[in-house]
Amino acid sequence: MDKKYLIIIAIAIVAILVIGAFAMGVFDHKKTTPFSTEFMSGAFAGQVSQLNSTNESFICCFEDSTNNITYNLTTLDNASALMEIYRYQGILGPEHRKINGNEWNIYFSKAIANNNGSNNTVGIVICEVQTEHQGYVINIIFNDLSKVNFTLNTYSESYTDFVEPLLSSINLTETDNFLHINEEFGLSESQFSQQVQLIMQSNRGNYSNT
Repeated sequence: MDKKYLIIIAIAIVAILVIGAFAMGVFDHKKTTPFSTEFMSGAFAGQVSQLNSTNESFICCFEDSTNNITYNLTTLDNASALMEIYRYQGILGPEHRKINGNEWNIYFSKAIANNNGSNNTVGIVICEVQTEHQGYVINIIFNDLSKVNFTLNTYSESYTDFVEPLLSSINLTETDNFLHINEEFGLSESQFSQQVQLIMQSNRGNYSNT
């Protein structure tokens, strides 16, 4: 058979294999798991299941056991204040992204987790948005960095394949049942506000003890 025709046939076979692979999802990272809570709905990338014992009215947790990713979704009165506390503790960011009509602030960190007596590094991405009525926080923990490439920015697999698709699907719902952050710290509203103001000054480098 003419060599030219052999090349054409080979290209055609490769094309068929590629098309078939996409049809079977071999190259497809876009399999999603839809979810809906009282305060937020959307879809996770991959196969994700809800963890038990979570209160859907203001907090809900999910797990991707294949990629070892944990998703914690929360609604609270003042998400911006919570992120100021996290910034004070050393979290990096924020990166600002307007996605699906929501103004997200995205933060990055790493931490040492103790799992059955052994320490391992986990990657953390926290996505926060504050509306006039309430705030929303998505805490994404990458528990096994050998499974998902993680960096402290928006360029790695952790962000492009998991965080960004999730944010692109998110619809926020206004509710009256949310966490009051000052109560979580055991403070009155005025005490908590005073502490946050001090933290904000420290984060911006204008702290004064006078």
